[in-house]
Amino acid sequence: MKAFVFPGQGSQFPGMCKDLYDAHAEAREMCQAADRLLGFSLTDVMFNGTADDLKQTKVTQPAVFLHSVVAQRLLTIEKPDMVAGHSLGEFSALVACGALRFEDALLLVSARAQAMQAACEANPGTMAAVLGLPDEKVVEICENVSNGKYENYVNNKNYATVVAANFNCPGQIVISGEVEAIDAACVAMKEAGARRALKLPVGGAFHSPLMQPAAEDLKAAILKTDFHKPFCPIYQNVTAKAETEPEIIRENLLKQLTAPVRWTQTVQNMIADANNGNYGNNENNGVAFYEFGPGDVLKGMIRKINPDVQVG
Repeated sequence: MKAFVFPGQGSQFPGMCKDLYDAHAEAREMCQAADRLLGFSLTDVMFNGTADDLKQTKVTQPAVFLHSVVAQRLLTIEKPDMVAGHSLGEFSALVACGALRFEDALLLVSARAQAMQAACEANPGTMAAVLGLPDEKVVEICENVSNGKYENYVNNKNYATVVAANFNCPGQIVISGEVEAIDAACVAMKEAGARRALKLPVGGAFHSPLMQPAAEDLKAAILKTDFHKPFCPIYQNVTAKAETEPEIIRENLLKQLTAPVRWTQTVQNMIADANNGNYGNNENNGVAFYEFGPGDVLKGMIRKINPDVQVG
């Protein structure tokens, strides 16, 4: 069985997708269509912009999405048996399985980026990577900081917001929340034995309650977009489970901005379902993962989740 997976924000790089654009007429058509739909030359920034240029909110997410969808269409002629995407990558996965049209998904990604930027400005926050602690310990520390139980919380508030946001692979979790809450949680993580607890250079508290305004802003766009029944299951971030019903897919996408990315559980469930013959050719012959998009960060995560799985 074949599982197609798609990366999220942070995988962008200067010159991304230009090799595909130069080599394939279909890539040029898709990139030019994206420029028209967005009303600015996204491809010019992708091909010629600096790393800082690519960090612009209206650029980053559409750029990663566009590169991922173009790569998947051009680099394989086969269809997947299951798909998944990490955060933003879920939109690429929805296109790959036929649940969303390319054009509709691109407009949703653009709306998502702008809504998230507005939420970041309204509710400043940040994220941090925690290495070397069990999932349950990270969740416990976040809950303690959020409930005011951690004495090193810098402003001595009796509340805070910090949550486990990305369960990337065993021993690697990203937390998200208010800046001061993140600072306090990082201290607590290190005291609990974390190998590292390092703040990330991001502009907001993604996949946390601080993104609720963005979820509200994006809701109208998602509700008016047509979702179709996919030809294979998509494993969504919110549930980490296989979904095939358009309305359930829509509901999960509405929750995605404020809920954690359950990537470890997603990959584990995809492997288990493949081994049990639940999808695809109904043979319990396992699954091979193929990543499409800029970079290969998901391949590394998948190998840490299960070192025996095939990663293409």
